[in-house]
Amino acid sequence: MAQTAPPERKVAGNVVTSERDPAVRIDLPKSAHYVGADRWVLYGIADCELHVWVETDAQRNVRRLYWVQFEGYLPSRPDLHHTYDSPKHATMNGMDFYVDTWARRKDAATDSGSDREHIEALMHAQGYRMPEMMYVRLVHLLDKEKRKELMIIYGEDLAPSGFSAAELGEGGKAHDQEPGIADATLERAKRDIMVKPLN
Repeated sequence: MAQTAPPERKVAGNVVTSERDPAVRIDLPKSAHYVGADRWVLYGIADCELHVWVETDAQRNVRRLYWVQFEGYLPSRPDLHHTYDSPKHATMNGMDFYVDTWARRKDAATDSGSDREHIEALMHAQGYRMPEMMYVRLVHLLDKEKRKELMIIYGEDLAPSGFSAAELGEGGKAHDQEPGIADATLERAKRDIMVKPLN
């Protein structure tokens, strides 16, 4: 596949529609602003297409982030399968998602060539600034082959919680607060992101 293949999912305002892998419509809050899309071959092994929306303050500081990604290993790599093992799951309109949560420091390193690097490039190109955030990652695997996924990452500015990512992290003074904050963030993600199968 050419690395210049354009994104194929259709976006209209706060809605992204995918005709395949999987066939879904995803509705995001009306207050979310569409930043843009990218599509490339991730690490040389997977066709990756992502779309991102944000809610910001007047200074373009991100308050909420919505990151929707469609990904599938290339046919040239039949040996590869996703290996998500999180014991936590969520169901959205009958679709099962693996759930992971984490707080990210503002100075955390970004892996070269990663999907996050592509997200940050899109954001920085439009002058958005990312604070420390609490993230929820929802991953739906399309079938038992586990070669294709729909991934939705929802992020919220940590400042309203009163804690920093370091304080909530392993060994931090507020580490015991992290599960409650993460669970509340997950509930808001499930409330505000609507995933609907097309068929």
